[in-house]
Amino acid sequence: MEEKTEVVVPAKFKELVEKIENLSVLDLSELVKVLEDKFGVSAVAPMMMGAMPVAGGAAEPVEEKTSFDLIITSAGAAKIGVIKAVREIKPDLGLKEAKDLVDAAPKEVLKGAKKEEVEAAKAKLEAAGATVEVK
Repeated sequence: MEEKTEVVVPAKFKELVEKIENLSVLDLSELVKVLEDKFGVSAVAPMMMGAMPVAGGAAEPVEEKTSFDLIITSAGAAKIGVIKAVREIKPDLGLKEAKDLVDAAPKEVLKGAKKEEVEAAKAKLEAAGATVEVK
């Protein structure tokens, strides 16, 4: 069994660390998500980029995906808000078409869109209460 080493907390962080220690796991998870979003960072340890070269060979470059599809999987409880969000994302749709798209979930909202566009649309739909999936 490994021994747990004592971590020395600098005085300037002592009060903050004590508050964090008293958070529930759920609250701590939510705090991490807020900090990641606020500062544009990730709490996940970075993974090794690429693969290790095979004896005498070079690693093949990994092609980065440039187009994404956004699929609405569920409208959730606030269906009207989701319909409004769909109309913001796809202004060419009328009210009936947007409602039909939401009612037909799972349904593709965006196809072959850029990463930034998909992330913005995903944020709007999730804020409205929808469940979405990016492919």
